[in-house]
Amino acid sequence: MIKPFDYSGITRGSDHVARYDNRPRSLVEMLRVTVDKTPNAEAIAEIGGERITYSQFWNRASRVSGGLRQAGVKKGDRVAIRLGNSLNWCVAFFGAQMAGAVAVPVNTRFSEPEVEYVVSDSGSSFIFAPGGLLPESDPFVAEDLERKDLAAIFYTSGTTGFPKGAMTTHENFLTNVENCHRVVELPMDGSGRNLVSVPLFHVTGCNSQFLASCEGGDLLVILPSFDVQSFLKAIIDERINRMASVPAIYWLAINQPGFGGLDTRCVRSLSYGGAPIAPELVSRIMEAFPNARVGNGFGLTETSSVATFLPHEFAHSRPETVGFAAPVVDVDLFEKDPETGVGELLIRGSNVVKGYWNKPEATAETFVDGWLHTGDMARLDEEGFVQIVDRKKDMICRGGENVYCVEVENALAGHPSVLEVAVVGVPDEMMGEKVGAVIVPQPNSKADPLDIVSFAREHLADFKVPQFISMRKEPLPRNPGGKILKPVLRKDTNWGKQLR
Repeated sequence: MIKPFDYSGITRGSDHVARYDNRPRSLVEMLRVTVDKTPNAEAIAEIGGERITYSQFWNRASRVSGGLRQAGVKKGDRVAIRLGNSLNWCVAFFGAQMAGAVAVPVNTRFSEPEVEYVVSDSGSSFIFAPGGLLPESDPFVAEDLERKDLAAIFYTSGTTGFPKGAMTTHENFLTNVENCHRVVELPMDGSGRNLVSVPLFHVTGCNSQFLASCEGGDLLVILPSFDVQSFLKAIIDERINRMASVPAIYWLAINQPGFGGLDTRCVRSLSYGGAPIAPELVSRIMEAFPNARVGNGFGLTETSSVATFLPHEFAHSRPETVGFAAPVVDVDLFEKDPETGVGELLIRGSNVVKGYWNKPEATAETFVDGWLHTGDMARLDEEGFVQIVDRKKDMICRGGENVYCVEVENALAGHPSVLEVAVVGVPDEMMGEKVGAVIVPQPNSKADPLDIVSFAREHLADFKVPQFISMRKEPLPRNPGGKILKPVLRKDTNWGKQLR
């Protein structure tokens, strides 16, 4: 068994869960330590916007906390954040923490019905709305926060079509921050200049970049919206030395006509994950960023981000894997096939969330005897490498966004011209996968793919709307039990021209 990370200072309790010693009591305490140590260091820079120091960040967040308290928000109340990537998003998040509230980051690409469901299901009593001013009042900082307290609820779509809220505690966040420092080997000397190009409402952007930067005293550079030229310009202008993103963004960047003329030697750490990646692209990334340690991170919303990591030393030799379990993470396989060695990946650790908000049945099904049932089918070899081979859950990874097929199928089935529909991932070099729908139209109907796409846009977030639609006259292939044979569709479907 290979042991590639630092495993010092770890204890295991009676619940068999491994934990780091000497973690702060809360995210607020974690930030306070950094502010006391380096108050005048730059904390956050929004491209095209403000730049603030750690002391300014603390002061602003504490005033927002006071504003929330004045608005009636109490400890444990949920507070929805509907803002895009920005300095204000970060201030709102820590304002909620300082108030003792529970942050509910909302996917800005959700349709209005999806947003309404998240706000309603979480019972959010306050919403940080786009275009509005953040509430401010006399500074307030909760002093009674503990590691076990709920700090945030991240909503992740489920196969039923209804998002599930992953209840994330302060301990979950703090564990992931330490995981990041250990697996990526990040120094804690304030030298980091970290570019966020993925959404802060996702666990990668929030937990593994924003919060990890806060403990390290690093500068977080925020790209408000992704544009490849702005991304490349930020790397050069801000002397970025750390990045984490999805493969699609790196593919797009290194395929720009002028990329070869850029000096990317400033980048020292580069992580990718969230979507399938071709081994050839890994090699190209290494060539494009010659001084960077390149690694592949794997995790879920339910693991607060990082669960496994493939370090630079193995990126060439084992690119088909997602590396090794993080230091406090245990992995195992459920119902492993003795012939193929494949089973459902199980994860245990202090980074695993405490369950799903308001969904006791889903919680009981997914979190069993201390283990998270991930829904990912995997192999685990004798050296400790984890290889994801398929997805038990019906899910497409589109450029880092999870798209659940059943959710899209349910939406498309509402179109009057659709008789049968099956949604599958269409392989794509840049995005990993795109959304494809195979449709059997109603008899005598005039089904128009573009009309179906327009219909889908009214019911789904844009990243879930199919980019390919294939019409067929024959019924969808099914097994004797009536289940659609999606491997047959993936293999035999001629997708034709991309619709959007």
